Amino acid sequence: MARIAGIDLPKDKPVWVALQAIYGIGGATSQSVLATAGVEPSVRVKDLSDEQVAQIRDIIDKQYKVEGDLRREVQANIKRLIEISCYRGIRHRMRLPVHGQRTRTNARTKRGPRKTVAGRGQRRGVGKK
Repeated sequence: MARIAGIDLPKDKPVWVALQAIYGIGGATSQSVLATAGVEPSVRVKDLSDEQVAQIRDIIDKQYKVEGDLRREVQANIKRLIEISCYRGIRHRMRLPVHGQRTRTNARTKRGPRKTVAGRGQRRGVGKK
């Protein structure tokens, strides 16, 4: 079983896909790690040798910030934005979209479930008298 950066990689997936299970490694990063290690990206994780797994683990540990360290850094950045009360920090504090998305419609994940207001809505089929 391949265990890299504290994560057990899925056995039946190609290595370049399985590496993306590690927080902080996406498609391009996994391809560059495998190119540096000299491992074929299409090889399944269960077919990797112990030397290849060790080589990939060393490259990731030395060159990339992943998992816990990266999560702490991201949370520290958000905390700093909140403390200095910049626009993005205020949006984080209010749990609203940060990157300029509209909130009049959509943004249901951030705003929560709909709260029905009495007397609001369209009245269809009612004509003027």
